[in-house]
Amino acid sequence: MSSEVMKEAHRCTTICNACRYCEGFCAVFPVMEMRRKFTDPELKYFANLCHNCRGCYYACQYAPPHEFDLNYPEVMAKLRKETYQEFAWPGCFSKLFKNNGLYIFAMTSIAIILFIAGTMLFNGPQALFTAVPGPKSFYKVIPYWLMCVIFMAAFFFGIYALYRGVKNMWRITESKPEELWKLSNHIQAMKDAFTLRYLEGNGDGCNYPDDKFSLIRRKFHHFTFYGFLGCMVATGIAFLYEHGFGIPSPFSIFSLPTFIGTVSGLALCYGTGGLLWLKTRMDHRPYDAQSVGMDMSFTTLLFLVSLSGLLLLLLRGTSAMGLLLCVHLGLVLGFFLSMTTGKFVHIVYRYFALVRNAYEHREWD
Repeated sequence: MSSEVMKEAHRCTTICNACRYCEGFCAVFPVMEMRRKFTDPELKYFANLCHNCRGCYYACQYAPPHEFDLNYPEVMAKLRKETYQEFAWPGCFSKLFKNNGLYIFAMTSIAIILFIAGTMLFNGPQALFTAVPGPKSFYKVIPYWLMCVIFMAAFFFGIYALYRGVKNMWRITESKPEELWKLSNHIQAMKDAFTLRYLEGNGDGCNYPDDKFSLIRRKFHHFTFYGFLGCMVATGIAFLYEHGFGIPSPFSIFSLPTFIGTVSGLALCYGTGGLLWLKTRMDHRPYDAQSVGMDMSFTTLLFLVSLSGLLLLLLRGTSAMGLLLCVHLGLVLGFFLSMTTGKFVHIVYRYFALVRNAYEHREWD
C-alpha cells in the first residue's frame, strides 16, 4: 500500500510530465519523459536521482499558492527519506532515520565518553592532560590494537551494510542487472558524481540558498567531497608508512600523510562549514522540514571530525593531546557508525541512481 508521500509523488510527477516546462533542468525530468506512467519503484529511483537543485520549484507555474500546490523538491526529499528507511540493512536500522539528528548526537557523544572513560580507567586521569612526546605517543594513550579492532569492525560492518542496502535498492526499484554491471554506466556515473554535474545548472548553478542562481553550493560540496577523499587517502598512506615502512606515528609535519591530511582537513572544514552556513540562509519552502536534523547532524559531524583532527595535529605535543585524541577518535567512530544510519547513505544511493540514469540514456539514444 502506497504511503501518503508516494501518492503525492504520483500526483506531482503526473502533472510535471504533462507540463514538461522543466525539461532538461536536472537528471530527473529527462528520465521522467521516457515514461507515460509511473510505478512506485520508478518514483523511488527518481527520488534518489534528484539532487535538490530546486530549479523546478522556482520555475513552476503550479507551485504554491497555485491550487495545484506542486512542490516537487519537497515531495522528492520526503520520498527519498522513506527510501533510506526501506533500503536499510539490517531492517531494524530503518527506525534510526527517525529523529536522526538526536540519534547521531547521542551515539557520537557516547563514543567520545567511552574513549575518555576507557583512557582514565586504564591509564589514569593524568593521561588526558599530560604531554606524551616521541614516537607512538598516541598509542600510549589508547593502545594501537584497540584502535584497530574498534575502527576496522565499525568500518567493515558499515561497508557490508551499505552493500546490502544497495542490493535492496536495486531490487526495490526494479532495476535490471545489466544496468549495474556495465562498466560504461559506472564511468558516466563517476563523471556526473565527481563533477557534481547536476548542481551546475546550465553553468549558472542551482537555486540555492534562495531563488537566485549560484554555484556556491556546488563549490562547498566539492571542497567537502574532495576533502573527505583526501583524508581517506592520507589514512591509507599512513597505514602503509606504519606497516610497510615501519615508521611509527605521529608522523612529521612534512611527511606525505600529514601534508595530504592537513590540506584535506582544511578543505573538509571549509566545505562543511560553508554548507552549514548555507543551511541557515536557505529558503525552507522547497525542503522537507523533517530532514533538517539528519542533514545538519551529518554535516556538523564531518566538520567536527576535520576540526578535531587539525587541532590534534596542532596541539599533539602539548598536555591537551590525550583529551583531543579521545574526542577525535570518538567523532570518527560516530561517523563510521552513522555510515548506514545517517545522511551518508545519500552519496551511495545517488551514485547508483546515476548508474541507472546512464544506462537509460544510452538505451534511449
